[in-house]
Amino acid sequence: MNLDFSGLIREGDRVVCGQATAEPVTLTEALVAQAAHLPAFRMMVGPMFSDTFSAACAPSISFQSYGVIGNARRLAKAGWLDVIPSNYSAFCADFASRRHRADVVLVQLAESGDGRLSASLSNDYVIDAARRARVVIAEINPDAPWTFGAEWPADAPIHRRVAARRPPVELPPAPLDDISRKIASHAASLIDDGSTLQFGVGRIPDAILSSLSHARNLGIHSGLINDAIVDLIERGAVTNAQKGIDAGITVTNQVIGTKRLHRFVHENKAVSVRPTLYTHGQNVLARINRLVAINSALQVGLDGSVNSETLNGVAIGAIGGQLDFVRGANASPGGRAIIALPATASDGTSRIVANVETVTTPRADVDAIVTEWGVAELRGCGLAERARRMIAIAAPGQRDALSAQLRAAR
Repeated sequence: MNLDFSGLIREGDRVVCGQATAEPVTLTEALVAQAAHLPAFRMMVGPMFSDTFSAACAPSISFQSYGVIGNARRLAKAGWLDVIPSNYSAFCADFASRRHRADVVLVQLAESGDGRLSASLSNDYVIDAARRARVVIAEINPDAPWTFGAEWPADAPIHRRVAARRPPVELPPAPLDDISRKIASHAASLIDDGSTLQFGVGRIPDAILSSLSHARNLGIHSGLINDAIVDLIERGAVTNAQKGIDAGITVTNQVIGTKRLHRFVHENKAVSVRPTLYTHGQNVLARINRLVAINSALQVGLDGSVNSETLNGVAIGAIGGQLDFVRGANASPGGRAIIALPATASDGTSRIVANVETVTTPRADVDAIVTEWGVAELRGCGLAERARRMIAIAAPGQRDALSAQLRAAR
């Protein structure tokens, strides 16, 4: 690729690139390689699953994101990542309303045999950013799947096209462990046949999905889909027949997985990669039958408050779509909002705490908390009963200390 960014990047520009597996790696690698010779600019990123960016890549680049997911943690740890605390739906809407500026947009696209373009793996804020950017550069990737719902709009200009030199970024499933399997077993007890599922990235959501292979008539309406969904569809567990909307169609905002998933979604009319306004919109989620939102957390307080963003004052997570989907599930007929997490962190400290340091999902919105030790049903409970139920699903060795902290606070 012979694209010279020196004539395209201006001092103080905000450069927006595709997130997660939709990162246009040919373009981002070229940008990093040339960055030392470019004026200072800010890079807007999302979840990062490539090794393109690092704190040492160039002093002229500063980074901004709506959260710290995947390899973005390297940037955050080095103090190079400025986090915008925002619900994912609001973050995307802010590009449409021009609250967030986009000067240069880098995007990965798929092209059909008749020349139609698709945003392929993600139908997100990049499209709204492209509508208003000074320069839009599209990386046309022959290995990227062409997806329905993500057709590139006519009002989003493309100023430069380049051929991809690498296939799309992949994210293989994380290996399951005993703790995630125990959590999955408890969470599965809350998911009835005919439920519609939303879930995130990681070992625990994968474990929960893998435990549902014998369920019937499940539906998918999620911020993302992964390889585990292919398993459920091929086994007949997912039919999308009882969702109430989009019958027979798996709906997602992003496709995050491996080549197997890419092959499955390619030109598949039974999968629709829809914009955030639809996948995360409260008016849409409230119309879905039995929407079950499955999300994780860093900490949960004894009152049910959920922290998915920071530990010890350091950003290591994200608000993401958690609150969008928790509230959507609460509004859905027969819906459930599940927060699933290990009871103990890798350093041995309890993830069930007296008080969380950052509130991502307020206690008023919380439904059920799941750890490997059981389920705490919190909806409708008073604070005293919530604390009792939360202590019961903490690690046994942590329960006395939590009870003592609760008594001391009274």
